[in-house]
Amino acid sequence: MTTMVSWQMVERNKPLVRTESPIPKPGPGEVLLKVAGCGVCHTDLGFFYDNVPIKSEMPLTLGHEISGTIEAVGDGAESWAGCAAVVPAVMPCGKCPDCLEGRGNICPAQKMPGNDIQGGFATHILVPANQLCKVPVDANMNPAGTTGITLAELSVVADAITTPYQAIVEADLKAEDMAVFIGVGGVGGFGAQLAKSFGAAVVAIDVDQQKLDGLAPYMDATFNSKEIPFKDLRKKVYDVAKQTGRSRTHLKIFETSGTAPGQTTAFGLLTFGAHLSVVGFTMDTVNIRLSNLMAFNATARGNWGCIPKYYPPVVELILAGKMDLKPFVKTFPLDSINEVFEMAHARKINPRPIMVP
Repeated sequence: MTTMVSWQMVERNKPLVRTESPIPKPGPGEVLLKVAGCGVCHTDLGFFYDNVPIKSEMPLTLGHEISGTIEAVGDGAESWAGCAAVVPAVMPCGKCPDCLEGRGNICPAQKMPGNDIQGGFATHILVPANQLCKVPVDANMNPAGTTGITLAELSVVADAITTPYQAIVEADLKAEDMAVFIGVGGVGGFGAQLAKSFGAAVVAIDVDQQKLDGLAPYMDATFNSKEIPFKDLRKKVYDVAKQTGRSRTHLKIFETSGTAPGQTTAFGLLTFGAHLSVVGFTMDTVNIRLSNLMAFNATARGNWGCIPKYYPPVVELILAGKMDLKPFVKTFPLDSINEVFEMAHARKINPRPIMVP
């Protein structure tokens, strides 16, 4: 094979275009990855439908939740030959002062596939080797373990799972805490499961009853905020804390809907000593009383992607069967990407869509 196929955004809100081009050769420190799967993220839809700014000129291949196998390596990356890997959605340089301080999320030279560089809705992608996450595989290149998870399905580790994982770690979530996830689509749904694996009590809130029903067996409680007035919703959340033996002062709130109503709800749930993690993204603004943070001695923190050091423990957790991935993902052939984008944008797909070349 000498050519690769990619589906490129040439104009916002216009169908992605199938493009054939020569397979590129990796330069020093790079690898050529044959894509096994690439998840469709809310951010991809934002770039495509909502004019969220991108850092590259079009045409641009979107897609930043990528897994695959290494087909070729450049100088200095020889140890990656033949390996399976997940590509971090945010790849810091690893050398600048921010990276050396452990703050790779704000690295000024970071690379995001499908934004800074060409993305994963393609058969192949060139990426830096220094931040990849190796996936243990058997002789048939299937992920090790007994969970039956495929390498394509592991692509969602790149963002939908590691992003809430980092937020959970930075919130210092413990078993004595109660986590509240607002918006339990891809990121929020996986995050809620992760929080359970940390031993915390977990509440899921959404406006989509189907999503809540799918997640209910894993949760301590689920609430449809479209059907419950906010004051009643807040009381129900606090009641769950009491019922599960948690104090209201050990409340960790994760806003993962990426909507203005979700962010308003999240901020409204703040109470004494609570922590708010803003994980979802929206271009909309919200009207809040910021002094609540002062009055409650509460904290709020943003979360951009996930630094690469957290990827291996997440992969290990999944392959050990400590969270249930398969019911929440669904694979589609890459050439159906325009139809999948339309369905995802219309919220007609509940599992995380994964495009497979």
